[in-house]
Amino acid sequence: MKSILIIEDNENMLQMMCDLLGRSGYSVITATDGVQGLKAFHTHSPALVITDIIMPDKEGLEVIMELTKQEPRPKIIAVSGGGILEPQTYLSLARKLGADHALAKPFRPAELLALIEHLLA
Repeated sequence: MKSILIIEDNENMLQMMCDLLGRSGYSVITATDGVQGLKAFHTHSPALVITDIIMPDKEGLEVIMELTKQEPRPKIIAVSGGGILEPQTYLSLARKLGADHALAKPFRPAELLALIEHLLA
């Protein structure tokens, strides 16, 4: 069973993704900010990380920069609903920093599952 780390500060979004991935047979680890997320990554070494961009303590862009230096490097999906800027601005930057894919919130659960299956194939 492949493990996935979800780093998301929005409780409802975190729960939705956790339930979806758990029902789909993945082992799910969760964190609510970038600091917790990086600790969880080093403890569990998941195959894939889904990270929000705008979060307290350590933003998703910082998390992505640190994850791309790891060996083995996990697959990374960045998600964002935007902030001061439009979501696509943050997501474009996430891709430039090394995210394998980026999704704007809200997204369809089937879209996330298809993307995960593709990245972990």
